[in-house]
Amino acid sequence: PGVFISLLLGRSHYAYAVQLRIVSMENVGEQVVCLTAYHLLFAMFVWSYWKTIFTSPMNPSREFHLSYAEKELLEREPRGEAHQEVLRRAAKDLPIYTRTVSGAIRYCDRCQLLKPDRCHHCSVCDKCILRMDHHCPWVNNCVGFSNYKFFLLFLAYSLLYCLFIAATDLQYFIKFWTNGLPDTQAKFHIMFLFFAAAMFSVSLSSLFGYHCWLVSKNKSTLEAFRSPVFRHGTDKNGFSLGFSKNMRQVFGDEKKYWLLPIFSSLGDGCSFPTCIVNQDPEQASTPAGLNSTSKNPENHQFPAKPLRESQSHLLTDSQSWTESSTNPGKGKAGMSNPALTMENET
Repeated sequence: PGVFISLLLGRSHYAYAVQLRIVSMENVGEQVVCLTAYHLLFAMFVWSYWKTIFTSPMNPSREFHLSYAEKELLEREPRGEAHQEVLRRAAKDLPIYTRTVSGAIRYCDRCQLLKPDRCHHCSVCDKCILRMDHHCPWVNNCVGFSNYKFFLLFLAYSLLYCLFIAATDLQYFIKFWTNGLPDTQAKFHIMFLFFAAAMFSVSLSSLFGYHCWLVSKNKSTLEAFRSPVFRHGTDKNGFSLGFSKNMRQVFGDEKKYWLLPIFSSLGDGCSFPTCIVNQDPEQASTPAGLNSTSKNPENHQFPAKPLRESQSHLLTDSQSWTESSTNPGKGKAGMSNPALTMENET
């Protein structure tokens, strides 16, 4: 697919910049304006596309990998409570809030690591990808935390590129059907340009619109099809912090970098602020001498795990962490935790 798109871009550049604008267009001023705008969109399109292709997906850091002793325990003990206990001990100090459908800690057998929130194992790349969105054959790469912004810009600039070609080529396309063009080789390039640009504009507009919706809701493609599961249960909007903060999480705080394929996303890809964590009593500080697990020994409670500094500032002007204590009705939702049974998610 990458070779196909590269060849298509080369053909479209020759057809538009040489055959259409230089050969067919007579007005020099119009040539300069159209060619300048065209090459600007062409450059941004190619830049964002190759950044999406050649940016390696980020993998979980070493702290999420099991130690040699923990791996030996998992291999030696039969599956059951022993496995659960090993995973609970390994995850107790990690910023992990999501669970499997059955309430187990998300563990990857192939990579032998605890999956961070929003991390998934890609069967094509055969490794766990941070904030995996999907594996895209058109870029021959996994789209995840490290290159999701580049992928969005690739969709945006490719759509603008196609719309610009279709709009500026329309008058010559009409002349072609009304026999208003001279009988030269350029008219075949005009046909190619218009049909190709119009066809790709339709597909790209729907795909780009869908991903804009995902960004506004702070969801990945995988999360749109299967909502993330937290301690209290499934919540399709668990990672949404509001439109503005959702945008900043992908594009960063500095707006001057938003339109450039330069990495500016917030965080490290291993931990993400959630609206659910704010209301989860397990994340609040526990007074000395109190043990919430003593009230219900069936529940496996994990100690509070603070958000990383790179992510926590997104919550500074939203509800405070202590608001959960002032609304006990909402807070009780996070107290129940299903029995942690190990489930493989590869």
